[in-house]
Amino acid sequence: MIEQHKIIAPEKVACEVCFKEIPLSEATSVKATDYIVYYCGLECYDQWKKQKDQKDQKDQKESPAFVDED
Repeated sequence: MIEQHKIIAPEKVACEVCFKEIPLSEATSVKATDYIVYYCGLECYDQWKKQKDQKDQKDQKESPAFVDED
């Protein structure tokens, strides 16, 4: 009798930028502050990084500067 093995589909995650479903084993990940984000490749990572940097710069400009009143 031939032994049959059950084929298990690989776990998939969505790319943070393009939302493409990719196998977890092939995803590139970066640990953000409280979570891990996944990318299908360097192009999506670069795009995410640029967007994040722009948002961080905008947030710094909008937040009031700390003034020490001592």
